[in-house]
Amino acid sequence: QVQLVESGGGLVQPGGSLRLSCAASGSIYSINVMGWYRQAPGKQREPVATILNAGSTNYADSVKGRFTISRDSAKNTVFLQLNSLKPDDTAVYFCYAFVREQPGSASYRYWGQGTQVTVSS
Repeated sequence: QVQLVESGGGLVQPGGSLRLSCAASGSIYSINVMGWYRQAPGKQREPVATILNAGSTNYADSVKGRFTISRDSAKNTVFLQLNSLKPDDTAVYFCYAFVREQPGSASYRYWGQGTQVTVSS
């Protein structure tokens, strides 16, 4: 089994910053893709940022220039730096990872439990 544990959410004022972390553990042979989604109240879950094992990244248009995704592959950990936060960024943020548990096996996506980010004055 694979577990993803997030941390770093909280309450922040508009214009503020937060840093989210997500550590994967368990039966892991390799991880190719890691990333973040978010879900605001009453809305569908939407992708925020993705990072491949080689380091290439992709961002939703709404967060480009404000959020930065990075990873520590040796520790199976992904980070999301959130800057210039807006009230519209308020959501539960979920990390995910595509994990291969054994050499040659298929990759499966695992999810974290979510961490609340609230942007409010």
